Amino acid sequence: MGVEDYPVKRSDGRYDNVDFRKAVSHKFRPIKCAYNRRDVLLFANAIGVQANEKHFLYELHPRFAAFPTFPINLAFKQTDQDVFDFVARTTSEPVPGMPPFDAQRSVDGERGIEILRPIPTTSEGLELEIHSKVVGAYDKGGAMISEQEHELVDVKTGTVYVKMTSTAFGMGQGGYGGPKGPSKPAVKMPTRQPDAVHTYKTTPETALLYRLCGDYNPMHADDDFGKRAGFQGAILQGLGTWNIAAHGLLRGVGDSDPARFKAFGARFKSVVYPGDELETRIWKTTSDGGYDNYVFETIVKGDGRVALSNGYAKIKQQSSKL
Repeated sequence: MGVEDYPVKRSDGRYDNVDFRKAVSHKFRPIKCAYNRRDVLLFANAIGVQANEKHFLYELHPRFAAFPTFPINLAFKQTDQDVFDFVARTTSEPVPGMPPFDAQRSVDGERGIEILRPIPTTSEGLELEIHSKVVGAYDKGGAMISEQEHELVDVKTGTVYVKMTSTAFGMGQGGYGGPKGPSKPAVKMPTRQPDAVHTYKTTPETALLYRLCGDYNPMHADDDFGKRAGFQGAILQGLGTWNIAAHGLLRGVGDSDPARFKAFGARFKSVVYPGDELETRIWKTTSDGGYDNYVFETIVKGDGRVALSNGYAKIKQQSSKL
């Protein structure tokens, strides 16, 4: 792709030379990332892992393991062991045919993860990179959408540990007549009682702790920043809620065994504030190939707003030899 393939900003803030079709299959520069055991322990504490799951919380435990969704924050953290300018780091890399996302008006739409190999408890001795590409670029009129796939790979050996998916929504940034893309209706949860329920009461400090895992967006610490974005104040990280639900699901239906965690994902539906109580309702749907499939939703107790919708998970059956 040449310079002529990239949109050009006009004086009114809109862009010329937009063609969403050029964005599909674009590969981003690799992101180097590294972490240590302290990062793994911090993450487990931040998502509400409990004392009777000490294999996630104590580095000398004979089954010490990283929680399976730990890699989801590595694209933020990269190789840093200190805080960094989150807004500057998340300025989107230029993509052919697609206007850059405005960080102040963009939201995380969906996230998913598939575990291919157990996550090491440290990256020592590895050369980890996240390789990402655009798999869908859509123009909904009011918003533009970028769907991406990511792999966490050790480039020394070619070993791929996890595959991840993400969907970014640029609010008010569409309207260029691009492809609208497929419609993804909300998944209706079963009407019967859930097979498992996980309740977690966040605190005013939850977002401040979770940000130490690499999500240093000021929106999760600064009330004024949150209010300027239209919220009541600082909000809980969407991935914070997502990971709290992942822990609740593995604890509730997978005996907190990281080896049984195969896949997990959800759509971000409503904002969560530090101090809200979260309730994740989990239903088993089908079984295949030694795995049980689940759907779930996470609501905020009190007003009942749905924080996570379209939730899904694949958990290895306990008796499976896979």
